[in-house]
Amino acid sequence: MRFQINKDKLLYHLLIAQKALSTKTPNPALQGIKIDVEEERIVITTSNSDISIKVLLEDGSLDVEEKGSVLIPGKYFIEIVRKLDGQVVSLSHVEDNLLRIEADHSDITLNMLDLDDYPNLVFKEKDDFIKVNVRTLKTIIRQTAFATSSIENRPILTGVNFTIDKENLSGVATDSYRLSQKTIKLEESYDKMNVIIPGRSLEELMKILENNAADVEVHFDQNRVLFKYENVLFHSRLLEGNFPETNKLIPREFPIQIKFNKEQLITAIERASLLSSRDGQNAIVKLNVRQDDVIEISSNSPEIGRVLEEVHPVDEIQGSPLKIAFSSKYILEALKVFNSSEVTVKFTGEIRPFVIEGEYDEDMLQLILPVKTD
Repeated sequence: MRFQINKDKLLYHLLIAQKALSTKTPNPALQGIKIDVEEERIVITTSNSDISIKVLLEDGSLDVEEKGSVLIPGKYFIEIVRKLDGQVVSLSHVEDNLLRIEADHSDITLNMLDLDDYPNLVFKEKDDFIKVNVRTLKTIIRQTAFATSSIENRPILTGVNFTIDKENLSGVATDSYRLSQKTIKLEESYDKMNVIIPGRSLEELMKILENNAADVEVHFDQNRVLFKYENVLFHSRLLEGNFPETNKLIPREFPIQIKFNKEQLITAIERASLLSSRDGQNAIVKLNVRQDDVIEISSNSPEIGRVLEEVHPVDEIQGSPLKIAFSSKYILEALKVFNSSEVTVKFTGEIRPFVIEGEYDEDMLQLILPVKTD
């Protein structure tokens, strides 16, 4: 194997593939980047068992002298390429299973891994795939995946439940304390489908997808899903099991509704959470609707002090006075995925779930469970 290519082009595609590079694995081969050199392109493959990525690199700067396949230690290889000078890098497989890397004044040899130990990865494309605009897919991931559980004792809650009914694609995520739901319209109608994709896989996919007008092909195959985006194939396992019936958790009547300026509400909650009696991720703040329709956002720590923020709603408050407490982390994460400048918070009671909606965030709903306080 021997070829040369523009260094920046190679590095750019290596960094895409790095998203699936394994760092802790019982199989050392998964710490490697597999490179297949063909006549007019090179194929870069990585996998960490949960996700696998294949990048097809075709570029005018690529000059292949000899075809072949190698397995290169990923961490070291990427850092070497990153720090090379010059515009062109030359890679060649030399004796004793060594990779020779030449660029400008550098001449480096790197011990390679045993290619026979690398798993046979299949990136299977289906005839009946689903087509989604890349911006639309990024939106549904951004507005749902953050609400998945990070605790592995209920694995099903670590994923986003995607369902398709004709032209409607819905994503739902919950960690049992909050819920995020988003529905989008597809350009075509499809057969019904119900799958659960790990939240971590979707977050890595998000880092690869760009904001352009391209489409993403989504291929489902039993317990795997393949996303095909431009020259990248992204494979992820699916989670097995039944996702909770979340529709039963969403209230239908809201006697108290308050419309806020989103940024003012975020700022007030962020300041209030600074002096919560619970630190960091578990900070609890309280919301109080006064008789004069002013909203108080507060927190109190006997050891540190007290914060009281006054927030004026955008419109007249619908409903009676209310006192409720909630996790600042949960509500801030929910508010920050809204594109709307104004949001409506809909309450059903002091100890019942409340819902957040935005005027320009059609078909999205954020639900949060309140916290009981003394």
